[in-house]
Amino acid sequence: MKLVIHGKNIEITDAIREYVHQKIEKAVSHFQNITNEVDVHLSVARNPRISTKQAAEVTIYANGSIIRAEESSENLYASIDLVADKIARQLRKYKERRQDHKTQPISTTDVVVPEPVAADLIGDRTPELPGEVVRTKYFSMPPMTLAEAQEQLQLVGHDFYMFRNAETGEINVIYERNHGGYGVIQPRNGNGHTNGKNGKTANVAVPEKSKA
Repeated sequence: MKLVIHGKNIEITDAIREYVHQKIEKAVSHFQNITNEVDVHLSVARNPRISTKQAAEVTIYANGSIIRAEESSENLYASIDLVADKIARQLRKYKERRQDHKTQPISTTDVVVPEPVAADLIGDRTPELPGEVVRTKYFSMPPMTLAEAQEQLQLVGHDFYMFRNAETGEINVIYERNHGGYGVIQPRNGNGHTNGKNGKTANVAVPEKSKA
C-alpha cells in the first residue's frame, strides 16, 4: 500500500510522519486488499478566528473508487486520530456495499423533470473570483451510472461529485439538494436541450445516507 503525506503551513516532522503511518495503517489494516493508495493532507489554518486550526484529510483510492474523510481540531494529533476512525468507518461502508451489490440489484425510480434554475443567482452582489488557486486535484474519471455516482458522493464526503455518465459519455455533476434528495447537472447540446432523454434527469434509489 502506498501512503503519501502532504503538508500545508506545517513541517512534516519524523514524529508526525510516524504517527500518521501508525494510525492510518491501523485504520486500513483490514482493507488492504481493496486499498491501492492513501493520500494524507495535513494543514494548519492561518486565520486566527478559526478555532479548529489543525486539519487532517485522508483520501483512499480503492479499486477505482475514491473514499475520503476530513477532520479538524485544535490539536493535529487529535485530528489524525479522528480522521483515522472516520476513514475506517467509510471503508467498512464501502466494503459492505460491495458485498450487497453482489446479492442485490440496484433499484431505480422513474425519471423526473429537473427543477428550473433561477436566471439571476447572485442578485445585487458583485461576483468575485478567489485571489489564487490554492489546491489542484487530478483523478481518473471512468464511466459510471447515476447509482454508482451517488455511492461515490457518499464516500468522498463532499456535497457534490463530478463523473462521466456511462450512458451519454458526458461529464455530469451530482449534488445533494438543501431540501433533501439529489440533483444532477448535465451539459446542453447545440439545440439547447440536455443530452438526457427528453431533457429529463434520472433519479436512482439508494440507501438512506448515514450520519457517520
